[in-house]
Amino acid sequence: MNVKVFTIEKSSDKALDAIACEYTKMISRFAKVEEIKIFNKQIATAQMIGEKEAKISYTKAYESHLKGYNVALDVEGEQLSSEQFSSLFDQDVTINFFIGGAFGFEDAFLGKTQKIISLSRLTYAHKIAKVVLFEQIYRGLCIKNNHPYHK
Repeated sequence: MNVKVFTIEKSSDKALDAIACEYTKMISRFAKVEEIKIFNKQIATAQMIGEKEAKISYTKAYESHLKGYNVALDVEGEQLSSEQFSSLFDQDVTINFFIGGAFGFEDAFLGKTQKIISLSRLTYAHKIAKVVLFEQIYRGLCIKNNHPYHK
């Protein structure tokens, strides 16, 4: 199984990156995992112009990666229990998780994904959401593999 996490991210936070890296190591026991950070001049310019332009730039950056089973993280998405989240790993395909940029996603992009989820009703900083997602991926794979991490 392959798991990819796509983020719109221009800078890193060493402490949070270390936590995410630790989870990717643990996830690698069960699946090949990869984080893809995307931030380019078009995104930077679009974000300065406004919300609509920013969302369009995120779609353009992510669209070519819509292969396999695609899951978007969105504030309006479905809230899942950890057990429900683990069912995303029932299929033996590449699972792509897309974390939106500062302005979220265009409806057109969301319509191209197979699942839209929300990590919580709370709003998280982008970098925190990424760490929470990596933890849930690890937890979900532990559930699938009867590992005692999830109690």
